Amino acid sequence: MIAQLFAPSDRAPVIENIEKAVASDQFNRKVETDDPNISNTKEKQLLADYVQNLQTWSYRVNNLTARTAMNAAARIITRDMPIDGQENLAKITGGAIVTSNHFSPIENMLVRRGMGMHRLYIISEATNFFMDGWLGYLMRYADTIPISKDLHYAGITLPEMLKKRLDAGARVLIYPEQEMWFNYRKPRPPKRGAYFYAAQLQVPIISCFVEIADMPKQLTDQFNETQYRLHILPPIFPDTSLSPRDDSLRMEAQDYAQKKAAYEKAYQRPLDYDFSPADIAGWTGRLAVQHGRN
Repeated sequence: MIAQLFAPSDRAPVIENIEKAVASDQFNRKVETDDPNISNTKEKQLLADYVQNLQTWSYRVNNLTARTAMNAAARIITRDMPIDGQENLAKITGGAIVTSNHFSPIENMLVRRGMGMHRLYIISEATNFFMDGWLGYLMRYADTIPISKDLHYAGITLPEMLKKRLDAGARVLIYPEQEMWFNYRKPRPPKRGAYFYAAQLQVPIISCFVEIADMPKQLTDQFNETQYRLHILPPIFPDTSLSPRDDSLRMEAQDYAQKKAAYEKAYQRPLDYDFSPADIAGWTGRLAVQHGRN
């Protein structure tokens, strides 16, 4: 189970941050309490080093090692995971941008399994490249691409890297919700970046939603185990008659509508954003007094 790989001792402060963010309609806000903080100078150096290192033998060896490990781990961890809608992938012959809900640092293994034999790249915040241990190693080498608000990188360097990989038939996972909200079940309103790149580069969106079910077995003093089901929804193709801006807005709206419908079908209830502890999959811990929505 993925939760067994990432079950920290105390998630109550993070869950409370999610509750506060929901109450203030800030669905893309950072809620983790221990994310690394780096200066703009350090981030720019990281981006420059990343682009330069892609051409080195050292990177290629580490990339092969990390990618092989991730693919093997994904096959093992997700071997019993049901996948709905794989027939939708038959409609896509080349590269594509994948979107999914973001609730764990390693839930991309679910998407990786769903994409089958296609190589999967993952867009991740630059701060994640400073993580320690095996997770940090995977962040730096397992086909992970940093994202940044730096205008030159976001507007020129990143699209060039994406185009090269998409032209080769790869899939690129971009989380439109931006920040990870640990075990949060509900799809959150997306940001436009993933859809702008899809419209600009004329590639389809593979729309995914991960359903999370609670299990009775206790994992920690705050969480029970959970099970996952990956829903691969109908692909969203670019419309060449529209400008990249207008097309990205269309794709964004359609993707959110599909994820909303998938949530409502999976959980048999309408999507709303009134926070409940049940919104956090597997949660058995206690929270402070709930905050009312503004």
